[in-house]
Amino acid sequence: MYIHLGGEKVIRSSELVAIFDISIEKSSKLSKQFVAHSHKRKNVESIGEEEAKSIVVTKGKVYYSPISSTTLKKRSHLLSRMDEA
Repeated sequence: MYIHLGGEKVIRSSELVAIFDISIEKSSKLSKQFVAHSHKRKNVESIGEEEAKSIVVTKGKVYYSPISSTTLKKRSHLLSRMDEA
């Protein structure tokens, strides 16, 4: 299954590691370090022109998505329920 992250970006649900609200970048020292390290490795991609609302971590990349973390989490849970059926 796939998850639409915004714009034209779609990822395989099996690649998904975590979804965070963008506010975590400012509130957590560990998340700041993680994102900074990802930037150094050039493993960060901003989706679209809109302001980022969430950070999506996959096995190979970190995405800044214009879609809220709540919406993305609902999409991922919907997919997991479909897999169980």
